[in-house]
Amino acid sequence: MGAVSTVHDFDLITVADLRKRGGLNWSLYPGALGSFVAEMDYGCASEIIEALHAGMDDLRFGYLPPVLVGEMAQACAGWLAESYGWQVTAADIRPVADVIAGLQIAIESFSRPGSAIVVPTPAYKHFLDVPLRSGRKVVEVPMVLVEDRWEFDLDALDQACAAGAGLMILCSPYNPLGRVFSNAELRAVSEVVERHGLRVFADEIHCPVVFNGATHIPYATVSPAASAHTITALSASKAWNLAGLKCAQVVLSNDADRETWTGLGMAAEIGTSNPGLIAHAAAYRRAGPWLHDVLGYLDRNRIRLSELVAQLLPGVVYRPPEGTYLAWLDCTALDLGDRPGSFFADHARVVFTEGVDCGDAGRGCVRLNLATPQPILDEIVDRMAKALAQR
Repeated sequence: MGAVSTVHDFDLITVADLRKRGGLNWSLYPGALGSFVAEMDYGCASEIIEALHAGMDDLRFGYLPPVLVGEMAQACAGWLAESYGWQVTAADIRPVADVIAGLQIAIESFSRPGSAIVVPTPAYKHFLDVPLRSGRKVVEVPMVLVEDRWEFDLDALDQACAAGAGLMILCSPYNPLGRVFSNAELRAVSEVVERHGLRVFADEIHCPVVFNGATHIPYATVSPAASAHTITALSASKAWNLAGLKCAQVVLSNDADRETWTGLGMAAEIGTSNPGLIAHAAAYRRAGPWLHDVLGYLDRNRIRLSELVAQLLPGVVYRPPEGTYLAWLDCTALDLGDRPGSFFADHARVVFTEGVDCGDAGRGCVRLNLATPQPILDEIVDRMAKALAQR
């Protein structure tokens, strides 16, 4: 597809390097290019690695130490204030193993027993199965296209909330569609939710990954009502590539939730790892320059994918994400059925997340991970194009 004008260190990472590292994208399907797990192929910031080595040298191997929890919470609070002007006390930032653990707690301890869970779709697929494992019904509310931009269907959302639901899952920035919502959009959602007395679980794990022209706004900050009905979860795991270290943050923003969380005891937090706490404190405090470089590279990749799709994949619709490093490819015009990912896995040896696994609204689509070296991104699209040409 032609040479890029500037070679970045990330361009030099090879598939062999990634297979040796052993991440899921590169080990679960030998011989295929993996683009289904939302983690980056770019390694980790040196500041985080240094902090982890120091933690190991200091034998930080015991049960969850309050000092590490405090250091993580202070670092996160400072980062939230600097990045978004969100003034949160460190005591209101609680550790959990991951965002899904936070979701399970929100469903089981912060929503009405037995109430349904409202999920805008297409959605991160575990937003659809975690409620089921908790014995809850899931109500899917498809997003709608308005002037080529995905938006909430407020009327459908209102109907879903009115039918007795207890909690809405809000992903912001939005996985898998890549939207970064405006204050007005989030306020409109908060008004619907508040009118029907729901809670909101705000998954803001992708909030550091936002591109020029978009600004992440923490949902709990858009109104006093939103602050009162929201449980926020975030983590450095996506932006700084730390998913395996098992650490995320729940941000409490009202007195009732503080009291409920205190009543949960250590059970809510015990799955958090000491290395995760150490890595998150270092990420929030010291690894901003590394992330800045990564965002520039991701920005280049999301634009590169536009060029590749236009040249090699006629019929595929791709809208560059405003945030996240996930690309949503609408393949419905290719006549590959509800699960086009199966075709590409079989004939192109490329593995995506099937859109239909993200809800009924995802039929005929796939989710691609942009956080890979650009030469590998080129090869992914080239393989797709060749498979389609040989049908």
